[in-house]
Amino acid sequence: MATLPSPRAILSLYGSTLRAARSFSSYNFRHYFMRRTKDTFRSMQAEENLARLSFAYNEAMKELEVLRRSATVNQLYGGRRLAVEH
Repeated sequence: MATLPSPRAILSLYGSTLRAARSFSSYNFRHYFMRRTKDTFRSMQAEENLARLSFAYNEAMKELEVLRRSATVNQLYGGRRLAVEH
């Protein structure tokens, strides 16, 4: 059986995921991943089943690693700023 993540670990993961989402140079990607992160963690907050909470936490950890790699690639090939960013 997987161990249950502490509330502090969940908040730390939430902050790390938001930080990774903010590091995208592309406006659309940045805002999409910030919305997606907030929605994911809201659903984790409402989860009452401990097994599902643990599974969701582990999935969010995997997604954080993918998000960090994607943000790095996005920074390498970032384009011009959009009009809404000025």
